[in-house]
Amino acid sequence: MSYRPTPEDRFTFGLWTVGWQGRDPFGDATRRALDPAESVHRLADLGAYGVTFHDDDLIPFGTAEAERETHVKRFRRALEETGLVVPMATTNLFTHPVFKDGAFTANDRDVRRYALRKTIRNIDLAVELGARVYVAWGGREGAESGAAKDVGTALDRMKEAFDLLGQYVTEQGYELRFAIEPKPNEPRGDILLPTVGHALAFIERLERPELYGVNPEVGHEQMSGLNFPHAIAQALWAGKLFHIDLNGQSGAKYDQDLRFGAGDLRAAFWLVDLLEGARWQGPRHFDFKPPRTEDLDGVWASAAGCMRNYLILKERAAAFRADPEVADALRAARLDELALPTAEDGLAGLLADRTAFEEFDVPAAAARGMAFERLDQLAMDHLLAARG
Repeated sequence: MSYRPTPEDRFTFGLWTVGWQGRDPFGDATRRALDPAESVHRLADLGAYGVTFHDDDLIPFGTAEAERETHVKRFRRALEETGLVVPMATTNLFTHPVFKDGAFTANDRDVRRYALRKTIRNIDLAVELGARVYVAWGGREGAESGAAKDVGTALDRMKEAFDLLGQYVTEQGYELRFAIEPKPNEPRGDILLPTVGHALAFIERLERPELYGVNPEVGHEQMSGLNFPHAIAQALWAGKLFHIDLNGQSGAKYDQDLRFGAGDLRAAFWLVDLLEGARWQGPRHFDFKPPRTEDLDGVWASAAGCMRNYLILKERAAAFRADPEVADALRAARLDELALPTAEDGLAGLLADRTAFEEFDVPAAAARGMAFERLDQLAMDHLLAARG
């Protein structure tokens, strides 16, 4: 198999990913800036399906109104020439110093109002370009010291912001949903809504919860030592996986944004197995950063590697699921029993069933092996291509 991606694979990239110049807190840029139209053409050549953007990726912050449409026209022309689509967009509410204390939860009321207007302006552009999902990452919504932020009140302000945005898209008749992107820390010491679970709980308090889901990112959950496929499984279970950011991460440390498949390869395997098994219809979006060691050739090699690794893992996961020995191992591990309701006979039936407690053979049940090691080794064999 060539592992050559096509638009049918629905691979997408943010302009900020391939366009990252390699600047970090300890070093200046190592690459020139990329024009958005150039990125669109190069991604199309690699087989991508779409491209996403922050407002400031496409239109530099502070651009005069007369120049704004020029940037948009060039981007739209590149989309038309390549056939790439824009399935998602977002707003940069973290780079400019005005957002040093956050955007929707900034202590300064005027900053909060500005953040909402900046977001609404870009929502209009996103819809114009065809986006159906709007991601919201609150990278500056947090604090470093306990007294600086009243968290309960900050959550009130965040709820207010999302309710207003929901009202706006509803009144405009936009077919647009919001995906909240959790992250535990960096750049703030502690960020509000740090995990998928926090975001799911928050969504239920909103006025239009049906408009809101999550945009989990591999590295963001793994920074906290959490199991990313488990988080995705819960988001799917809740019907709230509106978007996903794929990258790589090596353990609980800073947000590495490695290409997908780098870092925790086993977690990447189980993630692809989950997404493909669930037949998830959303784009496979890569939110990574080509290392600052790379020139532009390395940037495109890194982007191609993200897609290639996904396709390899997709093939490996399909082979695992099709293996008759795996089917036997799954039965030995009693996965078929997990799918059965525990008390299909209801509470009355459960209480009346003496075999459920009074006559239950506890020692025999405790002595039963679960056969998980055989099952896990079969997965490893398939991941490492040691089986057909």
